[in-house]
Amino acid sequence: MSAPLVLSEISLGYPDRMVLADVSLTVESGEVFAVVGPNGVGKSSLIKAVSGILPCQRGQVDVYGVPVSELNPAQRARQIAVVPQATHVPPAFTARQVVAMGRTPYLGWLEREGPDDRVKTDAALERSGTLALAGRRMGELSGGEQQSVLIGRALAQDASIMLLDEPTSHLDLRHQDRILKLVRTLAHDQGMAVLIALHDLNLVARFADRVGLLSDGSLRKQGDPRQVLTPKDLAAAYGIEIRVLEHPVYGTPLVLTG
Repeated sequence: MSAPLVLSEISLGYPDRMVLADVSLTVESGEVFAVVGPNGVGKSSLIKAVSGILPCQRGQVDVYGVPVSELNPAQRARQIAVVPQATHVPPAFTARQVVAMGRTPYLGWLEREGPDDRVKTDAALERSGTLALAGRRMGELSGGEQQSVLIGRALAQDASIMLLDEPTSHLDLRHQDRILKLVRTLAHDQGMAVLIALHDLNLVARFADRVGLLSDGSLRKQGDPRQVLTPKDLAAAYGIEIRVLEHPVYGTPLVLTG
C-alpha cells in the first residue's frame, strides 16, 4: 500500500516569486514529521500545497498514491485534516458546533448531521480533551482551548492525515506541551500521518519523529532530530551561531543560540 503522503520534487511559488524548489519527502502512518526553518522560508506554503490549496508549479503531492490535485474538496477533506492557528475562529459558535463542522465532507447539500455524525463529533470532543468545553462559545475560550477544539474538528473528519501550521504559536508552555502530546498520541497510538510546521526547535526535538529543514528555497536536510538539528546545519539555515546540547531530562537535542 502507498504511503499516506508523498511529495515528489514539488516546486511552489507565487506570480512574483518562487518559494520552494524540488522538495521531496514522505510521511508514514504513525509518525510526526516536523518542517522547520526561518521565517518566510515556505513552511506554510508547503502545508497549503499538501492540503491542495496552493497548486504545485512542478512535481506532485500524492495521497495514498493519488495526486491531491485530482481529488475534489470533499474527497480531500476525508483524507486530509488541516488544523490552522486559532486566530480566526468564529467567536459566537460553541466548541461543539465547531467540532461538528468536521463532519461536513460526509453530508450532502443542506443535509443535517445524523446520529452517526453526532457520535463521531462526541468522540472527537473526547479524544481532543474538549468535551467539557462543548457548550462554551469559542470567544470565551483561551488560545490553547481554541486550538484543542480545532484539533477536535480535524478528528471529526475521520481523516488519516493531519496537517498543522504552527499550532503552538502564542500559547503558553502548558498548552504547548498539551497540544503536542496530543498530536504525538494521535500519530503513535492511532496511526495518523502528521505533518507539522513549527518554529520552536526544542519542541521539535521532543515531539517529532523526523524533521525536514527548509532553507534558501529548498529542503536542505531530513532525518531524525539528532541528524537534522546540528550546530552546522542550523547555523547555515538561520545565519546565527548555534549550540546543541543533550537535554538533561529527555535526552533530545537542546538548541541554544549564541
